[in-house]
Amino acid sequence: MATTELTAANFTTTISENDIVLIDFWADWCAPCKRFGPVYEKASSSNPEITFGKLDTEANQDIAGGLGITSIPTIMAFREGVLVFNQAGALNGAQLDQVITAVKELDMEAVHAEVKASREQQEAVAE
Repeated sequence: MATTELTAANFTTTISENDIVLIDFWADWCAPCKRFGPVYEKASSSNPEITFGKLDTEANQDIAGGLGITSIPTIMAFREGVLVFNQAGALNGAQLDQVITAVKELDMEAVHAEVKASREQQEAVAE
């Protein structure tokens, strides 16, 4: 499966409408991003059940800034709409495969319970 170009127009819907979404935050001038590109594309072909997106940080500065992207490449993984992985730096193929496996194996009931508890705690502190 080819990667999807993410923009402000499709970023949120891509995350909300797909079970697992991996996103490569990159820029054309970034040498490590260019080296990581083929690794990411290969993983995309090997995992057709996952949505692989690429977001050009230069063209989408509002999204990158809103997510706190300060270094590229950065890889983020979302599962069921929840950010479950966020790491700056290029990964090799084996490392990316480990991330994919870990995301697939997550106990999402536990993750959602943790997110709910965290929100409740934040709301209690805010009151």
